Amino acid sequence: MEARVIETYLKAVFNAGEWSTEPVTTGLLAAKLGLAPSSVSEAVRKLTERGLLAHARYGAISLTPEGEHVALGMVRKHRLIETFLVDYLGYSWDEVHDEAETLEHAVSDIFIDRLDARLGHPRVDPHGDPIPAADRAFDDQPDVRLDTLPAGTRIRIDRVSDEDPNLLRQLTESGIAIGQLVMVESAAEPEHVTIRRGDHSLTVPNSTAHIIRVTPITARGLPAGAAGPKPPD
Repeated sequence: MEARVIETYLKAVFNAGEWSTEPVTTGLLAAKLGLAPSSVSEAVRKLTERGLLAHARYGAISLTPEGEHVALGMVRKHRLIETFLVDYLGYSWDEVHDEAETLEHAVSDIFIDRLDARLGHPRVDPHGDPIPAADRAFDDQPDVRLDTLPAGTRIRIDRVSDEDPNLLRQLTESGIAIGQLVMVESAAEPEHVTIRRGDHSLTVPNSTAHIIRVTPITARGLPAGAAGPKPPD
């Protein structure tokens, strides 16, 4: 298998597990990669034989330590490239995913390490996704799916998947960005969630809302569960 194909499969397995608790299956990978299930099954078999994936018959697919090392390297490249495109070349956050998908296979680890230094060692990319370190250490912060919260919850937008440029454009048009505080205005309809910031509101289907990850915020402006200043005696 070509290195590019191996890298694509391993990163896809990592990303699938990062955004969902559902088991990673050949069918899920086939849908994600736009390939025939038979082709994916054969690729998974080869990667399992090479020790990069673990896949019991009819079971879920997972990364081995070696496979995870490769996958995190590709995630690091992808997210640093996206950051560079936004910070230095004037791309908007909805334009960078496809560019990074191409460029990540063409650059070396040395190039990426120097790009990381030039960017000031960012911890997250423009979509709020954590960037693995050079040693593949990965600070995967806990987050909450937007579609799980009731109306009236005040939240901070932490992460949005880069794979839905239409959603990213809608958020921009509504004045909503990473790190901003918004209100869950309506979660009454079972298939939709509406969030509001100032005079702007945005309604998104639950099928999309699940890739918006947030932190609930208390009335004191703290993340829910965080300890605030000790009250006076």
